[in-house]
Formats: sequence, C-alpha cells, structure tokens
Amino acid sequence: MKAMGKRQCSGQILVLAVLLVSLILLSTQVYVFEVGRLFVETESSHIKDFVLAVRLGSEHVVVGSLVNITAEGDNSTLSTNLGRWVNLTSDLYQFGKAVLSFAVKNITPYADGVHLSWGASGSGVSSAYVDFNFTLSDRQADIQLSYDVNITTSLTDEGSYRRLTGDWKQINLTCNVMNEGAPALIKNMTIYYEDSGSWIPADQQQNYSFTDYGNGTYLTTFEVSLSEDSINVSAQVYDLRQIYVQANTTCTES
Repeated sequence: MKAMGKRQCSGQILVLAVLLVSLILLSTQVYVFEVGRLFVETESSHIKDFVLAVRLGSEHVVVGSLVNITAEGDNSTLSTNLGRWVNLTSDLYQFGKAVLSFAVKNITPYADGVHLSWGASGSGVSSAYVDFNFTLSDRQADIQLSYDVNITTSLTDEGSYRRLTGDWKQINLTCNVMNEGAPALIKNMTIYYEDSGSWIPADQQQNYSFTDYGNGTYLTTFEVSLSEDSINVSAQVYDLRQIYVQANTTCTES
C-alpha cells in the first residue's frame, strides 16, 4: 500500500546539499594536500585523509539519494547522483590520478541498488546498496581500495487493542526503528488507522499519546469507535536522516 498523504518532496534539494557537503570535504583535503606537499614527511597522512573523505562522501551521496527515492523519486536517482560524485572525485585530485567507480546491487531483493518494502506484514524496509572501487596513484603512493555502502532504515510495528464501552477500543501500537541494524531515533512518525476504506490520522483521536523510549522503540496509544474485530494501522516514519519508511499491521483484541 502506498503512503497516505503527500510526503515532503525535499529529496532533490537534500541530494544537492549532500553533494555540496561531499565536495567541501574533498576540497578541504585538496587544500591540505597543497600545504602538505611542503612537508613530505606528513604527506602520507594527507593521502589517508583524502581517501577517508572519498569514503565518507560516498556514504553521504547514497544516503541523500535514498532520501530522494523514498520521497517519491526514481531508483535511477542513485546511479545519477553517484555518477556526479565520481566526476567530482576525479576532478578534485590534482597531484596524480584518482579513479572512483561504483556498481549498484542488482541481486534480490535489490533493483538498481534499491530495495523498498512497505507491505502489510508489520515490517518495512528502505535500503540502498552500492559497491565501490577506488584507486589513487601519485609519486608517494599507489592505493587500491574496495568498499561497500549499505544504508538501511527498517521499521517493525505490532499492535493490539482492548475493548472499552460500546464500539470504543483502545489501540496500542509499538514501533521499532533501526538504521543499519542498530536502534535509531526518528525525526517524525505519523500513525493512521483504516475506517471504511479511508485512512485517518490517529493523532486526531481522543486520548492520543506518543512515547519515545529513546532506544528506537516508540509506543502510540489512542481510542477509536469502530465495530470491526480487526483494525488496520499504518506507521509512517522519517528517520533523522530523512529517509522514509512505512509499515502496516492489523490490530486484534488482546
């Protein structure tokens, strides 16, 4: 099921900002190189700094691309942005030859380096996976480096309800958010429930409460008047990186 409501379309702006940050990282390292060349004994450390900047920049570009894709972008955005990053990297290194190449994952469940799964099974995944190869050669060093970047935001939710008076029910929904397998904090979480085919924001209902336990676990409680014995609920999340993920589940009586 697609996300209810129009998600923020700030992905393209964020990707440009990410590319700018990555460019600044490399530009800073180029300046350090220019100064460092006056001190041959420290030049090897500057090379290491440049390599680190390339790796960090690669990760930033993958994150920014996934933000854009989950904000209703296209999977090809990942390769397009990485192509720009590759060109920036080679253009900035002036003291030898730097070559960065990439290959987006195309093995199940990834297509064009992207895996999005926002189903009704109580779990959701937004992920991008890229392999990189980087070579750098100048009069001081020859470096060959292979590394991968896997950015994954995952969400699981589990819900139940207890009966109140009449058709009123108290719904309790527990959500867990993770970044690369570690508990993650969020920027925003919106909960919806289904009523006669329409999706209604839970925060408009009575006795709504939201608890952030600070460890990637979030509890939402609210009350609704519905006659159904099972209630469909959707959790829609932006993590602190602004990556969107969604998970839907069915609440039954506990």
